[in-house]
Amino acid sequence: MLFKHRTTKFHVDMGDLDSEKENLTNFLLVHLKVSVSQGTDKLTVESENLSLQDLEHVVNKFVYHRDLNGTHWVSTEKSTVKINRFKERKKKRRQEKEPPHQTAAQSWGL
Repeated sequence: MLFKHRTTKFHVDMGDLDSEKENLTNFLLVHLKVSVSQGTDKLTVESENLSLQDLEHVVNKFVYHRDLNGTHWVSTEKSTVKINRFKERKKKRRQEKEPPHQTAAQSWGL
């Protein structure tokens, strides 16, 4: 017990991506080779030599691989990596102006 390895626990908050929980679990197992357990709304990652930045990098990689980077982004808070959804912006549509009508004289160069 004198030299007990200290395991660190990190959490991954899935946000509104609960359907991707199993896919992220497999992705973390393959890329980080760590123990991952699923909770009700979070994944718990336990490792002896994993940093929060490494976990964030791999979760960000997962978001890109699943083509979710247009709708989601990854952030960190304390020991939690969180997958957030972009807020919808109200797009202002520009009223398209009709091109000016050419007269016969303009089209012939007169």
